[in-house]
Amino acid sequence: VQLQASGGGLVQTGGSLRLSCAVSRSSVSIKDMGWSRQAPGKQRELVASIDNKGNRNYANFMKGRFTISRDGANNRVYLQMDNLKPEDTAVYRCNARTPDLTTYWTQGTQVTVSS
Repeated sequence: VQLQASGGGLVQTGGSLRLSCAVSRSSVSIKDMGWSRQAPGKQRELVASIDNKGNRNYANFMKGRFTISRDGANNRVYLQMDNLKPEDTAVYRCNARTPDLTTYWTQGTQVTVSS
């Protein structure tokens, strides 16, 4: 199973970005997918996750600014990030878990928010 993420970049404070993540094979059974991030000098933290029933879990710091969605039929997950702040600057990684709880990760995609 391979994952591919896209959509990072440079944006000004208050701007928006949409991250996308796709599993290489749509026929693979996926339990849940999500996004984590790691800023320089900080630990990795969960951003959001969504399971195969559509249940969403968000980190408190997002305060309604981010929305995770999923195309279950094609094993894709999206993270819409609005009202971005400089503290959102980090490397974002997508992950997917199969029913046996094996976790797969993408390489990071850089999100930089300028002040």
